[in-house]
Amino acid sequence: MRVLVVEDDPAMSAMLERGLRRAGYTVDVVSTGADALWSVVENDYDLVVLDAMIPAPDGFEVCRQMRAKERWAPVLMLTARHSIADKVRGLDAGADDYLTKPFGFDELLARARALTRREAKQRPAKLSVGDLILDPADRTVHRAQTPITLSAKEFALLQELMRRAGETLSRTYLIEHVWDFAYDGGSNVVDVYVRYLRDKVDRPFGRDTIRTIRGAGYRLDPDA
Repeated sequence: MRVLVVEDDPAMSAMLERGLRRAGYTVDVVSTGADALWSVVENDYDLVVLDAMIPAPDGFEVCRQMRAKERWAPVLMLTARHSIADKVRGLDAGADDYLTKPFGFDELLARARALTRREAKQRPAKLSVGDLILDPADRTVHRAQTPITLSAKEFALLQELMRRAGETLSRTYLIEHVWDFAYDGGSNVVDVYVRYLRDKVDRPFGRDTIRTIRGAGYRLDPDA
């Protein structure tokens, strides 16, 4: 197993290299985002242990660019930050797992074993409905080759509608799959975000693909 360690703290870097080598891994070590990107493009790794706060580009951007370059080695992101927002940011950037400092090295090894047991990720297929294209890996949306900027929640809602194009999805279904079961917002949250989507992906292009099905929910019409 070949592992890339991306860590700019010399003591932490040395500890990771020493411990992973003792566990039987072949280890390469770099300390900057630029070197990390060069390494993952030029080499095939079974695992990348990636510190979030490294010299630019930071770990989040390294992870995003890895995925954009179709490098699908599992990424275990390390950070001293404990906030949920930072964890979400890392996972949304394409990381497979997240470990906050300080951590026990046995836990890191267990997570490394779990990640390297998995098959390498394949790039998620692009979703296409007419001239509307959504790329889950790059998190981009285009209509008629025109890029469309969406918020994270707008993107998630459009992805669910496109994934099940032609089906009528109830508001309850959309709340459970886009906002999750714990969401306790007002009942009109889906209606509000559908309006946002229409203003971005339909109306500027003279389209009417996101349909309201009275009393039932919403449907992305592939024939509209």
